[in-house]
Amino acid sequence: MSELHKFLFDGLPVRGALVRLTDAWQEILKRRAANNETGPYPLPVTELLGQMSAAAVLMQANIKFNGSLVLQVFGDGPVKLAVVEVQPDFGVRATATLQGEIVAEASLSQMVNQNNEGRCAITLDPLDRLPGQQPYQGVVPLFGDQKEKLEKLSEVLEHYMLQSEQLDTTLVLAANMDVAAGILIQRLPLEGVGNLAGRYDAVEREAALGQSEDYNRISILTKSLKAEELLGLDVETVLHRLFWEEPLLRFEPLTGETGPKFHCSCSRERVGRMIKSLGVEEVESILSERESIEVGCEFCGKQYHFDPVDAASLFTQPEATPPTGPSVH
Repeated sequence: MSELHKFLFDGLPVRGALVRLTDAWQEILKRRAANNETGPYPLPVTELLGQMSAAAVLMQANIKFNGSLVLQVFGDGPVKLAVVEVQPDFGVRATATLQGEIVAEASLSQMVNQNNEGRCAITLDPLDRLPGQQPYQGVVPLFGDQKEKLEKLSEVLEHYMLQSEQLDTTLVLAANMDVAAGILIQRLPLEGVGNLAGRYDAVEREAALGQSEDYNRISILTKSLKAEELLGLDVETVLHRLFWEEPLLRFEPLTGETGPKFHCSCSRERVGRMIKSLGVEEVESILSERESIEVGCEFCGKQYHFDPVDAASLFTQPEATPPTGPSVH
């Protein structure tokens, strides 16, 4: 069962979280493998998407935010887009769009950043968004301060947190066909939670970067964790091996209904609204060429079928007529 563990270092300005996605991660891979059009992910993509899934859960766990966190990596390689979405209740879904061959043991730059045009985006989309309110989004390149290509997703996200949020962060991520796991260590923000909302004084945040001896020590310990240990050892063993001399204060683990689980928010109603937005003429044109409209969810693989009767009912249901124009969103 997938599990999420959050902890503090008692009396020290450092917090952490460790996640192991097992059944949730296996469900994502199973649904992709069952797609006859795409087949399973190549191993390098599996590892990248698994690391992204673990990282997105860790970041969602570290903020007080009533909305979805979306982590995206996109660029100029055969992986055109990899995306993970995590809801406030830790429902997670993930998918990747591939185009072209992906060699065995392909690196991050070979997959998505061949010409240093790759980007990583983190979006926070409130569930209770007010009229006119836009989601918060931060975007960083997949290279460092010297334009050097970053070959680890953990380095990209550490760089993001340092540059965009002024937070010292250490990440260790790993994934295979069975487990997607990660551990995050972070220096506590100067004024509590909420740095992702950008509310605190930038000068104060920058002055504190790298200045905590406690954080630096714990970061070094965390970086000693090997991928095979993160994937193969249970949480208790990992935390004891790393921090047995530190004042670890642990919270109740989140598992089952309260922990990470696979969840896709697609529905027939949402697909119907999307089809309706095309307009009557476009829908009739499509149906003149085929027996039905078929839409597949890229996240979960579920197929939705709308025959002519289904499609016609979309435009006769008693609800408000959408505004007319060249496009409706």
